[in-house]
Amino acid sequence: MTTATVGAPGSPRRYLHSLWLLSARDLRVRYATSALGYLWSVLDPLVMSGIYWFVFTQIFQRTVGHEPYIVFLITALLPWVWFNAAVSDFTRAFNKDARLVRSTAIPRSIWVNRIVLSKGIEFLFSLPVLVLFVVLAPVPVELNWGLLLFPVGVLLQTVLLVGLGLLVAPLCVIWGDLERTTKLILRALFYASPVIYGVSDLPGAFETLAAFNPLAGIFTLYRVGFFPQEWDPWVVGVGAVISFLFLALGVLVFRRLERPVLKEL
Repeated sequence: MTTATVGAPGSPRRYLHSLWLLSARDLRVRYATSALGYLWSVLDPLVMSGIYWFVFTQIFQRTVGHEPYIVFLITALLPWVWFNAAVSDFTRAFNKDARLVRSTAIPRSIWVNRIVLSKGIEFLFSLPVLVLFVVLAPVPVELNWGLLLFPVGVLLQTVLLVGLGLLVAPLCVIWGDLERTTKLILRALFYASPVIYGVSDLPGAFETLAAFNPLAGIFTLYRVGFFPQEWDPWVVGVGAVISFLFLALGVLVFRRLERPVLKEL
């Protein structure tokens, strides 16, 4: 891709066109170098779901979640894979294409947004797995009005990821150790987020604190269409506010660090 392809700074249309070209390139590279291709989009959450389903239904007596538990898991694991993969890639967003970042005239935020978009497309590609488990579940899943909130969950997660990307990507260029730190944080965040359990499974005080993890509200939006008992307006409302606060903070930090980042590259 040449500088002429991405074009000069300016119109939102040119920015969106460049964003799509870069995201499509990421997807082509990912699938072209893999024999399994599309299956990698679903293999990770499938394996994770199978492990947790086996542990919590066949080995231990489960006291969290709802039936069918495999659907309960999948509704949070799929967006978690999107979140985890995107944040992991943010740590290398600029270093990976340093020469192109320095030479192109398009806004540098595109190197963050392309990750959000490409990983988001992979998330959408994995949704047929959720549909399959809902259809084949041993216990009937009662769909309800909450399905209308599923796209809201996608939108809110996009806002959160863009904010985190604008924050993490430049900081990782300036402080290299932050990449490993981010990986450790992601491991802890998995268990601190309602993936293998629901917000409603937490004791009162912890349920209140869980709202300050924006993923709790986002996962609630994904789950409520299948498990209406998971609806919690406090968790969703606080999660939405924090997601937009991360976006505002990310924009502020990115603007201040853009020049130092270019010098480091």
